[in-house]
Amino acid sequence: MRLFILLFSLLFSAPAFAADKLTLILDWFINPDHGPIIVAQENGYFKEQGLEVEVIAPADPADPPKMAAAGKADLAVSYQPQLHLQVAEGLPLKRVGTLVGTPLNCLLVLKDGPIKSIADLKGKKIGFSVAGVEEALLGEILSQKGVKLEEVTLVNVNWSLSPSLMSKQVDAVIGAFRNFELNQMEIEGVEGKCFYPEQEGIPSYDELIYVANPEKMDADKIQRFLAATEKATQFIVNQPQEGWKIFSSTSKELQDELNAKAWVDTWPRFTLSPAGLDHGRYARFEAFLKKSGLTKEIRPVSDLAVDLGAAK
Repeated sequence: MRLFILLFSLLFSAPAFAADKLTLILDWFINPDHGPIIVAQENGYFKEQGLEVEVIAPADPADPPKMAAAGKADLAVSYQPQLHLQVAEGLPLKRVGTLVGTPLNCLLVLKDGPIKSIADLKGKKIGFSVAGVEEALLGEILSQKGVKLEEVTLVNVNWSLSPSLMSKQVDAVIGAFRNFELNQMEIEGVEGKCFYPEQEGIPSYDELIYVANPEKMDADKIQRFLAATEKATQFIVNQPQEGWKIFSSTSKELQDELNAKAWVDTWPRFTLSPAGLDHGRYARFEAFLKKSGLTKEIRPVSDLAVDLGAAK
């Protein structure tokens, strides 16, 4: 009788399905920009979608798009401006979702320094970290105020943006994130001032996006990933302080003044519909890069991005 009951239970009990594994490589070490990813993990939203997500911080911030293109990661967090150039160079990548849907980059100066307007930068030193896109952004911003790019001195400060500005090695920096460098400077007792690219003649763009190799990606898994992060974003937007507690509880390194301030400045910028695609935004930025001479031709948006929300 006992054997019969055991066989019956084995035959008719619901099978336990293993979760689908998905590897995500971040653009940088974990910080408030990644809030929806971490909250989705902590609140079990990935599990609800039948996913087991491995989140990896890169050893080199240049690696994530390359790893996604090579199929060594299902997804990578990257940047819309860089995506355009990477696709132009032949890297097999497409944007499949959005994490932060507004620019974070800014042209940063000392608030009480000699630079009161962009025109004051003529003949000055400007620090940068990433050649190419940042130079194009800077050139357009300057030209709007009658300053040519060759009328400033560009200084590669690597990732030492705010320190080089505070120490007055340079008069401004491009590539500073308004949610981090501004807060970092305030904590150090030196206030900064941002000139915002999207208010200075640059087409608006998605700062942080998810990219994948369109030939190797599993669209169903990515759709479920985006559904989980969308739920996490809604949780954060409705309960930002609770979201911060959940996010910061995952690491002692996150529990400091800089990350707390950055969270406040970051969570309103999380994209509410991460799967949704603004075709016009990508078309305008592609045209901007062609005009700036960074690309030779204007590619259709379909070569750059896909709307997996519409694909359901």
